[in-house]
Amino acid sequence: MVNERGTTPPWHEAHRAACEAGERHYRDPETGYRVFTELGLRQRGDCCGCGCRHCPWGHEAVPTDLRAVRIVRPAWLQGAPPTTGQVNVVFWSGGKDSFLAARATLKADPDRPIVLLTTFGQKTRIVAHQELSIQRIIEQARALDLPLLGVPLYPQSDYTYAVAEGLRYMASQVAVASLVFGDLHLEHIRAWREDQLAPIADELGAELRFPLWQVDYAELTAELDASGVEARVCASPDFSRIAPVGHGDRFDRDLMDRLPAGVDPFGECGEFHTEVLSESLTPARLGERR
Repeated sequence: MVNERGTTPPWHEAHRAACEAGERHYRDPETGYRVFTELGLRQRGDCCGCGCRHCPWGHEAVPTDLRAVRIVRPAWLQGAPPTTGQVNVVFWSGGKDSFLAARATLKADPDRPIVLLTTFGQKTRIVAHQELSIQRIIEQARALDLPLLGVPLYPQSDYTYAVAEGLRYMASQVAVASLVFGDLHLEHIRAWREDQLAPIADELGAELRFPLWQVDYAELTAELDASGVEARVCASPDFSRIAPVGHGDRFDRDLMDRLPAGVDPFGECGEFHTEVLSESLTPARLGERR
């Protein structure tokens, strides 16, 4: 998922200045509310469970079943990473491409665990483009029995800044070997990731991986069929462009044949997006684990 590069939230500078001055609070420039700084929260010694804006504890005291609606900083929404070794981090949108990327990564590197990372709107609780609620993503991770790190995105905030914050939090608990993306063939999207995310990958000693890059669509479709997982169309910026295909249609060879001329068969140019159904997901369908 690529969001347009924005700015840091309006309160970011106020928080930074307050921390540098050793202050426990600052005044939010938009609301006027008095807000605890990360420094002030650290002085408490542990998470209070209230979902504080600058929680340095990963919202660990917020009940797991409430994190999807409460968290404002990166936190584990499902499971937890292993305590030893390295992990491959799959950027997860909930769609067929991220599923296939995870499956390809596990096939190539079966001895290294996978964790999922998802970004979603801090206010809407929706994953952009797929237009899925974060709860649907949690259900997918639970079905796959994989840890899921949620990274909230503030309106107009910088995607790279938020993701880097999430990855640093993850790296405080487990070593990150790679950042994995389900990109297929769009050069400018890959170049954007390499430009924006390579610095944080370098900082963590990780690499960027694109396991589906330039793989033939027939091969990808065969791989999806072999997995036994069901994917359906969940969103489109303009359903009239892909008619007679519509919302809820199963993604398969028949759907690809029905798409109008000029529409990418995998929707890679943004014509449509898919959701892998959680009820069709199992750890075994993702692939072998050791």
